[in-house]
Order: sequence, then C-alpha cells, then structure tokens
Amino acid sequence: MTYLRNWRFEVARNWLRDTDQTQAEIAEQLGYESEASFSRAFKKATGQTPRSVRREA
Repeated sequence: MTYLRNWRFEVARNWLRDTDQTQAEIAEQLGYESEASFSRAFKKATGQTPRSVRREA
C-alpha cells in the first residue's frame, strides 16, 4: 500500500510541475473526492503542499 501511495504522489508531483491542470483536476484523476483531501494527503506523504511544488516549477 505504501508503494502505491508513493507512486500516486510522484505522479501528482510530475503533473503539478509539467502540466497546467488544476489541483482539483489532478485530485479527481487520482481518485480523491475533493481538492482539500488530496492536498492534506499530499502534504502528509511528501512534506510539501501541492501549491509549493507548483511554485517551484
């Protein structure tokens, strides 16, 4: 399960850096019901917010 979670957030990180998709679109594609739940899970798993990853790109 940990591998799948890490893989999912690596995909999300790449999409945040390389596409113009919104966080809500990315969250939906990864199976999250809301942008907020995606953002919380992303931060817990990676130590960064989706917003900060996007800003770095």
